[in-house]
Amino acid sequence: MARKKNSASAAPLRRTGQYGVYLVFRGVELLLWLLPLPVVALLGQAVGALGYLLAGSYRRLAQNNLRIAFGKEKTETQRRSIARQHFRLLGANFFCGLKLPLMREADIEARVTVTGKHHGEALAAQAKPLLFAVSHLSCWELLTQVPSLFLPPSVKPASVFQPLANPFINAHLHRQRERLGYVLFDRSDGFNGPLKHLRTDKGALGVLVDQHAGDSGLWCPFFDRLASTTSLPALMARRSGTPLLPIAVKSTGLARWHLTIHPPISPPDSRMSVEKMTATLNLVLEQIIREAPENWFWVHNRWKTPQPDFLLSGYKRGIAIADGYDSAQLQPFEILLRSPNWLGDACMTFPAVRALKAGRPDVRLTVFCQGKLAELWRSLGVVDEVITKDGKAGLLSVARSIRQSGRRYDAGILFTNSTRSTLEFWLAGNVARLVGFAGSLRSALVEQITPEPRPGQPPEHQTLRYLRLAAHCGAAAEKLEPLEPPTPAGGQLHIGICAGAEYGPAKRWPLEKFAETIRLVSAQVPEAQWQFFGAPGEKAMGEQLSSMVASPHENLVGKTSMTELIAKLQQCRLLITNDTGTMHLAVALGVPTVSIFGSTEPILTGPLGPQHQVIRHHLPCSPCFKRECPFDHYDCMQRVQPEQVAAAAVRGLLVVDTTV
Repeated sequence: MARKKNSASAAPLRRTGQYGVYLVFRGVELLLWLLPLPVVALLGQAVGALGYLLAGSYRRLAQNNLRIAFGKEKTETQRRSIARQHFRLLGANFFCGLKLPLMREADIEARVTVTGKHHGEALAAQAKPLLFAVSHLSCWELLTQVPSLFLPPSVKPASVFQPLANPFINAHLHRQRERLGYVLFDRSDGFNGPLKHLRTDKGALGVLVDQHAGDSGLWCPFFDRLASTTSLPALMARRSGTPLLPIAVKSTGLARWHLTIHPPISPPDSRMSVEKMTATLNLVLEQIIREAPENWFWVHNRWKTPQPDFLLSGYKRGIAIADGYDSAQLQPFEILLRSPNWLGDACMTFPAVRALKAGRPDVRLTVFCQGKLAELWRSLGVVDEVITKDGKAGLLSVARSIRQSGRRYDAGILFTNSTRSTLEFWLAGNVARLVGFAGSLRSALVEQITPEPRPGQPPEHQTLRYLRLAAHCGAAAEKLEPLEPPTPAGGQLHIGICAGAEYGPAKRWPLEKFAETIRLVSAQVPEAQWQFFGAPGEKAMGEQLSSMVASPHENLVGKTSMTELIAKLQQCRLLITNDTGTMHLAVALGVPTVSIFGSTEPILTGPLGPQHQVIRHHLPCSPCFKRECPFDHYDCMQRVQPEQVAAAAVRGLLVVDTTV
């Protein structure tokens, strides 16, 4: 009850305040009425120049937009000069826009030259309505004040009106428009009224075409960068049976302008789709802006990155490209990925990384990783650049190396959980948006946090967790697609063995059991050629296993680079392994595996897919995730028998033979 009373008592106060603002507005109008138009323009230029100096956020926005539009063809000095001119013109045209309704129509016409009026006259002669594509160029208020500049006398103008929050100023402007003969349509009432005005009354209507259209827009190239674009003008053109007429104003001097009606887009006999018409309109508008770039409204965030779905695979309207446009010209949407530090974890991100790359056609992927993983990431095939870090490098040094890449990243995706890795990206200063999972200290730095599953849900595999992160960015990552196994060359039957595990002995199956497994499999598959893999620190283990095996084999433990390891694994029909990074690499390459798990949990990090078999002996203490067994007898590994593993290996070879 008290809340309703407070709300009721606040309404008169709010209305009084609004009326006060209205009186100030009318006072400004009176002042402008007393001043000549050139003086008003000079006053506006001064205010605009001051705004350039003081409005830092808008200045930076304009400079960033100009970098997107002209970064390849104009120097930074030239772009700053355009930005300064733009602010001065913006101020001048804003003040002139306030002055124009107070002037006689003939006085305004004397300050404007017009070209292209015949385009509208030709359509009107065919009893076609006139649908103008209006953009925020120079003093666009001219189009609402002097319809005679661009309309034949027989055509009735209309305007879609966005009501202002101040009802007094709104009513005042409404009266001004109606006095000029405009039919006014409230935007909140929809577009049936404007369409009827075009179809039935054969009138004229202007529709804004150059604003960011949000999630409902069509993504089209604009200065070679995808931008959300309204398809409403093209849709209205199709429904009213008339082409779109781009109309533009540019400043030619102090309080002087040139108005141009450009040739129609999509003539009446054309079958151009709404999507193609929208994309074509963007290219036409781009050419118009290039003629006098200081005139366009650069302080609008035209290339806003949507949140959270900055990848576009899930958008209903999708992407549209104009006929004749080369998609290779698109400026890249730069994504910086922070790789996990462990080989296995990095491999489990691969499905998510592929989904991110496929999310939109302009994606450029850069991976930031430990130096030891650089070859791995370069081998993936969807990564455009790899930046590496030395494990001993300090935080500021790492941030500096990211900054020195010379790129501005639209998003930084963290596949890591640490606060340090988040700070590396945050301190670099060239990553616009950080995306990742929440953490105790990092949440304040991550702008886009991927939500966790609801409590009570089943355990989530790490690969699926990474895929969920990609899906939260807008990638089509609903399911995990199985990879085709590589086809080994030469016809030889290679079987890989990875008997080590850098994590610790709790993940290592005894060497004598590996040796026995090799003997059992070789007895059934005598043509098998064995290859031993492992890390540089496991060379002694490799030599010990080699001394225990009589079957033909090649000991490669600690002897391969990452590139060589990938090539050797791709020769294998099967890998028998502990829970290791090499296991995850084989999975990422599509190589079938038989994996022996002990202290870790395959539900969380095991290989996914029917071509992979997991063998474990579950105990009440499993999984413990310890590096060493706390009971010192490693029963979870000791009780896995060679006969089990050998039988699984033979089954795996039979499956591979039937699918190759």
